[in-house]
Amino acid sequence: METIYRKIDTENIDMSAIEEATSILREGNMVAFPTETVYGLGADALNADASKKIYAAKGRPSDNPLIIHVSNISQVERVVKEVPKTARKLMDTFWPGPLTIVFKKADIVPHGTTGGLDTVAVRMPNHKVALTLIEHSDIVIAAPSANTSGRPSPTTAKHVMDDLNGKISMVLDGGPVGIGIESTIVDVTSGVPTILRPGYINKKMLEEVVGHVEIDKAILGKPDKNLKPKAPGMKYKHYAPKADFTIYEGSRDCVAEKINQVAKEYIEQGYKVGIIASDETVDLYTVGEIVSIGSREDEITISKNLYGVLRDFDDKQVDYILGESFESGELGQAIMNRLLKAAGYQVVQI
Repeated sequence: METIYRKIDTENIDMSAIEEATSILREGNMVAFPTETVYGLGADALNADASKKIYAAKGRPSDNPLIIHVSNISQVERVVKEVPKTARKLMDTFWPGPLTIVFKKADIVPHGTTGGLDTVAVRMPNHKVALTLIEHSDIVIAAPSANTSGRPSPTTAKHVMDDLNGKISMVLDGGPVGIGIESTIVDVTSGVPTILRPGYINKKMLEEVVGHVEIDKAILGKPDKNLKPKAPGMKYKHYAPKADFTIYEGSRDCVAEKINQVAKEYIEQGYKVGIIASDETVDLYTVGEIVSIGSREDEITISKNLYGVLRDFDDKQVDYILGESFESGELGQAIMNRLLKAAGYQVVQI
């Protein structure tokens, strides 16, 4: 299959490209497109065969549910059994934006889209290209991240092409994304809203709108292999580079000293080492391929760069990645959730 590649200006959208993408979606095929979080791999969410193609192209386990993307509230009402008051408040406050809400699914949504669950995850992306495509096609679009399953998520169209060129019908290149990590997922199907995946919209922000919010224990530690995932990313290895990745936690100077020591030992053995630092600490490192992931004073720079840094280390063919911990701040939990999964929960306390 030849993958069609189209650049698209988010401020002056070429409707011919949107029309071409719409035709592909209506034929039951796949289009990758930008959102404000990461690039999504889209297909008709109500077409079970189209959803199967997403799983096949990504190599994604079939019990890992897909997120449905919508452009208006009437589309939400088509795919869910009911919209609770809690969900209305969240939608009114955070949509369009990086928040996915889990509802009880309507019968029209195939289990092939929901990973066999009777719930469905829905969001309205805050990106002109994504919203234009959904609205123009009048298709609710199932769209996980547009990458090979388990790999770092794509934040540029190049990342999509690196993983899926020849496996999907089309890529719409809208430039680099804005946030760089996937949406927060909140389940509203039980009494208390529960975070199933942390993201840009954090617990404090949610509680200001709907009161008490819980965090699912499954996202706080290493996932149980027997877990049936309620949302994308809860069970399987995600975001992983090809190199062996270890995170070091502790005081700034002690972490830098330990990483320098370990890196030097690996290099002396003939291995290539990548080091993930921050703007505030990058000068503390003396050996290896040293990269700042962003500033701890401006966390969005870290989330935007996270997956790109991991992919760059793949391109450089490093054997080991040694990284700092990024637990603090409003985005800290979301960033660490991705880093821990990428590292396979390999953490060294200093």
